[in-house]
This record gives sequence, C-alpha cells and structure tokens, in this order.
Amino acid sequence: MTNALKEIHIIGGGLAGSEAAWQAAEAGVPVVLHEMRPVRKTDAHHTDGLAELVCSNSFRSDDAVNNAVGLLHEEMRRLGSIIMTAAEKHKVPAGSALAVDRDGFSEEVTGLLNSHPNITIERGEIEGLPPAEWDNVIIATGPLTSPALSEAVLELCGEDSLAFFDAIAPIVDKDSINFDVAWFQSRYDKGDGADYINLPMTRAQYEEFIHDLNTGEKTDFKQWEKDTPYFEGCMPIEVMAERGPETLRYGPMKPVGLTCPHWDEKPYAVVQLRQDNKLGTLYNMVGFQTKLKYGEQQRIFKKIPGLENATFFRLGGLHRNTFLNSPKVLDGMMRMKADPRLRFAGQVTGVEGYVESAAMGLMAGRMAAMERKGLTPTTPPATTAFGALISHITGGADAKTFQPMNVNFGLFPPLEGKVYKKERKPAMSRRALEALEAWKATVEG
Repeated sequence: MTNALKEIHIIGGGLAGSEAAWQAAEAGVPVVLHEMRPVRKTDAHHTDGLAELVCSNSFRSDDAVNNAVGLLHEEMRRLGSIIMTAAEKHKVPAGSALAVDRDGFSEEVTGLLNSHPNITIERGEIEGLPPAEWDNVIIATGPLTSPALSEAVLELCGEDSLAFFDAIAPIVDKDSINFDVAWFQSRYDKGDGADYINLPMTRAQYEEFIHDLNTGEKTDFKQWEKDTPYFEGCMPIEVMAERGPETLRYGPMKPVGLTCPHWDEKPYAVVQLRQDNKLGTLYNMVGFQTKLKYGEQQRIFKKIPGLENATFFRLGGLHRNTFLNSPKVLDGMMRMKADPRLRFAGQVTGVEGYVESAAMGLMAGRMAAMERKGLTPTTPPATTAFGALISHITGGADAKTFQPMNVNFGLFPPLEGKVYKKERKPAMSRRALEALEAWKATVEG
C-alpha cells in the first residue's frame, strides 16, 4: 500500500466490484478486494478471473446519441472506467454494439487490478456481514450472492428486503401507448380513480391471445434455476393460461369494474398497466411476468389493442436472482439505511445488465473514496445516465413492485419545452453529457 488512509473493503470481484476497486484506488485510497473464487466456486463462473462475463460477451449498443446504454458507456469513459478501457482494448466486431473477447477482457481487468499499488486482492468467502472494524465496505456480490451473506442481509433488513427470484413484467413507454384505444381508470374507481392504463380486448382478440401464449416459444431455465419453484404471486402468464382459457379473465385480465369510453360493448378482457416510476414515463404490464422469448413477447404483446406501436423499455422474464429492495433499504448514496458503513453496488442493487452493474460500481467506488478522504459524496444529476439509474433504484421506483431495470431514457426527467420525438434522445444525451461534465468539475476540481 502507498497510502496512509485506512483501506476500503470491497466484496465481489465481478464487473461492479472491479470497477469500484479501480475508482477508489485511482482516487488515492487503499482497497482490499475480496473475491471468493476459486476458494469457493459458483454455478455460473468458469474461471477465477476478475470481471468474468458469465453470459453474453456484449455490452450492447455503443451509440451515445440515440441509446441510453451507449450514453452510459460514454459517461463511464469520461470518468476513467476500467471496464470501458478493457472493453475497448479487447473489442470484437459487433456492428453498432460493443462486444469483447471475454477471456482477453477478464485477463486485462485482472492484470490492471493486480498491478495497482493501492489494491490488494484477497481470495476467500466473506461469510456473513463484514467485521465491525471494516467501517467502509462495498458489497458487489452480484446475482449469485453466497447464502451466508444473503442470510446476514435478510437478518439485518427484514424478510422483504432481498429477493431471490425475478418475476419481471414488461415495461412500456407511456408515450408509445395508443390512447385512442387505452384509457385511465382504476377498477371500481378506487384510489384516485385513474391509477391504471387499461387496454380492452374483444372475445376473439382474447382467444387469439391465449392461443399465442400457449404456443409461443419459451426460454429454458438455466441449470441452477431448475429447482427454483414458481410462486403463486409471480406465476408466468403462460402458466396461468395453461390452467384453462378463462384463468386470465378471472385473474390479472378481469374486465369487471371498468368502463371503456371508446367502446359501446363491455370488453371481454382488459390488460392493465400500472405506473412504475415517479416521473410517470414507465408503465408495467400487471401480471405479465413471462418465460416467453423476447421476440415472441414483442410479437404477441403488440397484438394487444393500444400496444400496436409500443416501445418496451424492458421485456418480461422469470429467473433466479438476488437483489435488494433498494428503494426501501438504500439511501441516496447507495448505503444500507440499517448499517450505513455498508454500501452496495452492481446487480444486487436492482440494476440489470453488465454496463449498469459496472456503472453502479464506479459510483460506489467514488463515493466510498470521497467518504474515506473526509469529503461529502455527491451523485451526478438525474439528467445523466448515472444519476437516472441511481435515482431510480434509491427512490424513483415503487418499492412495492421493484424489479431489476436496464438503463433507458424513460428513467430520465423529461426535457423542458417542446421537442420533436426524433430529437428527444439526442437532446437528452447532450443534456446528460453537459450535466456530467459540470458535476465532474465540481468533484474533481
């Protein structure tokens, strides 16, 4: 170690932990990075390399003008991301996407971290909560958090604070919904009377929908997910349909208590969409968690009246995962409210995707380093990709329905004034990078 400051402990050597360690070390703070592999293996990893990519080798779109994840790439580059540096060095042809040679990428990250004078890497599992003398900790353990640590977090925060099974319903861009068909109304006008967006179906449309659910191509569980049971509260919509053609009409698609202002006749079934963020830009399809393949979801769900031209910010899914109910248990600096010495980063916070996980690691590392140096940490404005994600997971999302989310422009505050639709994404990207540079100047001098 080359620094007299007390070290920061980071648990987990995946994308988020690796990025957090790099950022804190680059800020001049000593870091101990704990990775349990190869002492304890996981069902998903194949090597003991840091930042190993266990699924795809793609970081998705690299378009920083028209795509939110591409914008996040650019924001990370501007803040000295080790993940983006290694990805650029080991990228492979992938059109407009950023994809990497997974082995070369992991070896690059591992080598950079191993050679950094402020980083010590320790192999072995941290069982349970970190020791009390570790006063500045980042937990970046990913979707396969070890049972001992999971149980300790549950004991600290309560049984409803940590999920082990994703039941993901699709998320729709409100602006892409056809309100010549859809309407706002709560069932029996409860609550504010207009809490849901409703999409009506005729009998013929409903019967075709059931047929499509029953015959649509589904994804398979990964090997380590096969013994994870369905829960009644997160039953896939196609499994409900298999129980009988009327099951959905008496479940999430029941038409009772609703009056369609566009039709003279009563709808045979109704799909309801519920607001998913405080900004009111995102709506989730109630009860539509599914194992349908993504292409099938697009094909089938766009047949629903009102969704013909829908933009899906997230498609449905159902798989084993470990993530916090972050809006409930984390503060705005990604610290656990019940124990503020613990800061969380990566997929365990409820972000989805490689890039988002690494981005949360980058922010956690910077915030932890600022605290260690006696400074007050701040986050980028919500108009940036970083800020939009942090705002969403630490309070912008509804804690009652919180599910993992990719970065998307629906998480950003709306633009001021009238902006034509085709100009919105470029305008949001320009605004984001300007705000990031202004924030960067205040924290880096």
